[in-house]
Amino acid sequence: MAAGGKAGQVLVWILMAMLILGLGGFGITNFGGSVRRIGSVDGEDITTDAYFRALRSDLNALSAQIGRPLGFAEASALGLDASVRQRLVTTAALDAETARLGISVGDDRLAQEIRAIPAFRGMSGAFDRAAYTATLQDNGWKEAAFETQMRRDIARGLVQTAIATGFAGSDAAAAAFYDYAEERRSFSLLRLTEADLATPVAEPDAAALKAYYDAHPQEFTSPELRRITYAALLADDVAKAVTVDDAELRKLYDQRIGEFVQPERRLVERLVYPDDAAAKAARDKLDAGQATFEDLVKERGLALSDTDMGDVTKADLGAAGEAIFAMTEPGVTGPLPSPLGPSLFRMNGILAADEISFEDARDALTSEFALDAARRQIRTRVNEIEDLLAGGATLEDLAKEAGLTLGTIDMGPDTAEGIAAYPRFREQAEKITDKDFPEVTEVDDGGIVAMRLDAILPPALRPYDEVADQVAEAARAAAVKQALESRLAEVQAEVAKGAAMGGFGIVEVAQAMPRGGRIDAAPADLVERAFRLQQGDLAAVVEGDFVGLIRLDEIIAADHATPEAEQLKLALKARQGQDMGQDAFALFSAALEQKAKITLDEAAIGAVHAQMR
Repeated sequence: MAAGGKAGQVLVWILMAMLILGLGGFGITNFGGSVRRIGSVDGEDITTDAYFRALRSDLNALSAQIGRPLGFAEASALGLDASVRQRLVTTAALDAETARLGISVGDDRLAQEIRAIPAFRGMSGAFDRAAYTATLQDNGWKEAAFETQMRRDIARGLVQTAIATGFAGSDAAAAAFYDYAEERRSFSLLRLTEADLATPVAEPDAAALKAYYDAHPQEFTSPELRRITYAALLADDVAKAVTVDDAELRKLYDQRIGEFVQPERRLVERLVYPDDAAAKAARDKLDAGQATFEDLVKERGLALSDTDMGDVTKADLGAAGEAIFAMTEPGVTGPLPSPLGPSLFRMNGILAADEISFEDARDALTSEFALDAARRQIRTRVNEIEDLLAGGATLEDLAKEAGLTLGTIDMGPDTAEGIAAYPRFREQAEKITDKDFPEVTEVDDGGIVAMRLDAILPPALRPYDEVADQVAEAARAAAVKQALESRLAEVQAEVAKGAAMGGFGIVEVAQAMPRGGRIDAAPADLVERAFRLQQGDLAAVVEGDFVGLIRLDEIIAADHATPEAEQLKLALKARQGQDMGQDAFALFSAALEQKAKITLDEAAIGAVHAQMR
């Protein structure tokens, strides 16, 4: 059966990325014995190796996505293993259907696809038989098994191509979506602040403050807190006791001298010519005012960025360095020699020499040296502390016997002071339970901490005396907002009767705003509210501290007459067709699974999971 266009090629490349690139660094586990599969779909086996590879690949991808290594147990709690099994069941169902339909891939097509995979190319860029063999061996594949899998993947791609292609989007739907997306609104906005009130808001008296406190307990209730006791060995603390050798500091300074001592430099652009005559002719045009340096660059078929040398030293410029560094202000010099040929040089700026002496750098180097030494010391003590914990030592014992710092902190959602300033500490403190034994956790500066959950403190109303200042601030803000809302109602009524908005304050005019547009220091959905109005309508906007009035001045319909509009509608129509094709393929796959005979071996699945752990 003939190959089916770009959709099939895309699927093949995705599958190849999973088969080859996704396996890097993991290898393949052979489960041996009689455990060869975790299940089957209409006679198509789902092998243990295929399940293991897919789990590893997805775990690797998820770890990269969240920016930290993820354990299998945590990933499983997120549903990773179930997702992988569902995908393999779908793949097996499709393989069974391609076999039923008699779809197969010939040797020529298979060879073409394999030769096109970059991982199998040699130094010349062409397919390399040795690279092919070595790459498969490195990833645990035998050639016959890999090529069989390739045939299945390509055949499956042919089925997907046949089902998912050929759907045409609707012109009317594309036009309607374009109308929606490209419609614009122009509106006027009047913000009201306390300065717009005719009468200043009086300060609430004691009775009013107490009444506000009683009426709004949620504002003054502390969140649920987790009381954590910890024993920590932090790099900053250990560094204070580190003896810093001046000779070591001097050695460190010398090793990184480039950071502290930088010679005088110039910002330079270089325009190279094939010979002296061409370079001199260009310089003559420049001197005669017949061309600028930019014009000369264009004449050479270059972009200005092609000539940029960045900031360079006299030594970097070789034979041209003396003349360029003799310049006292920006300008063009040359022709001068360069490794690429005679050149015109434009000097754009002078960067003075910069030198930080050892004495000036001493404090920073001392801190860095001490912290680095502290981290090394801490690493050497991890096993000791882990052994103490394994032997039944408490956090208090660690403080007495191992010199760790003991502390207790009440952790809430926003706690970020002290030990809670370390993100890894906060992350662990959120997960720990009262059944967990203390374990060593490395924090962000190279220190270590072990912790214990002592109690979960329920939300509690804080005493009035403790939050009196917050009550006063909140009560007054509420009184101001209430006064502004009353004023807003008056203004809206007056404007509705024909009064000019400008008579009540400064009016901002937003012209041709698109959906999703934003107005500075206004509610995020203010523009969207304007899209819900008819021309001339008024709307009060009250959200948080914002109080204002908007009036819709103009509805600007989408312009269908531009070439850009036609291109966008064509793209929208094509996307609709692609979406319908994907939906059709998803329905086709679901239908295959629904009628298929699916068996899964829980024991085999458990064996693979044990290997993952």
